[in-house]
Amino acid sequence: MLKIGCHLSAAKGYLHMGQEAVSIGANTFQFFTRNPRGGNAKPMDTADTEAFRAYAAEAGIDVILAHAPYTLNACSADPSIRAFAARTMADDLERMEYTPGNLYNFHPGSHVGQGIETGISQIAEMLNGILKPELHTTVLLETMAGKGSEVGSRFEELREIIDRTEHGDLLGVCLDTCHVNDAGYDIAGDVDGVLTEFDRVIGLNRLKAVHVNDSKNPLGAHKDRHEKIGLGTLGTEAIIRIMTHPALRELPFLLETPNELDGYAAEIELLKGLWRQK
Repeated sequence: MLKIGCHLSAAKGYLHMGQEAVSIGANTFQFFTRNPRGGNAKPMDTADTEAFRAYAAEAGIDVILAHAPYTLNACSADPSIRAFAARTMADDLERMEYTPGNLYNFHPGSHVGQGIETGISQIAEMLNGILKPELHTTVLLETMAGKGSEVGSRFEELREIIDRTEHGDLLGVCLDTCHVNDAGYDIAGDVDGVLTEFDRVIGLNRLKAVHVNDSKNPLGAHKDRHEKIGLGTLGTEAIIRIMTHPALRELPFLLETPNELDGYAAEIELLKGLWRQK
């Protein structure tokens, strides 16, 4: 069965997100752990998380993906920003224990002129201070587009972070179709080649989720601008080839296209229909 969903607002809680997902034909979803621009998270509502877990079991929602705020930058040149990133992720992972066995995704960060090597070192340092073997969440490094001084646009950079992390068994990767295209990997024209390279460098066993986005930009643009499915440079046919690839088709697919709820519902219906035909 295809696992597909979209990004939902967490404002009304876990149970509401689960019900909203089902209402648009989804069986998974993504949400920000707190305001995407940073700040404190709301206190956990244990009654809500318990109600969600019961609802999810009945509705067939077996995995959800939490997304760290965009302001989390583990390799900032500013020590106070790095400290904020560490505190935020540690708090997020503690909160994720209320819904164990799920995924937590973050953008590795931007080294802001310090260099890739320093950026990788600082990201791994943060993870080594946070990840504990008793955690029940898999932490995902997201593939990035390579705009500015982003770390993680090359598979080798993600591999290096994993290798430098003591509890690397808790780490996985979320592949973003727009980002890898903008980073220069021809996932639209050569999905086999891109996944072979991913497997060689990182290992397909590390790939735990896919962000399904078309791109406003051509291959290698390094710009990271998502587009609705079929309206960008990847196109619907390429996205379906990606989603039905034997190495990917069982993973959760999360839409981050520029849509409201009705737009997500239409894309989910479209992609589910095309996926079944393959």
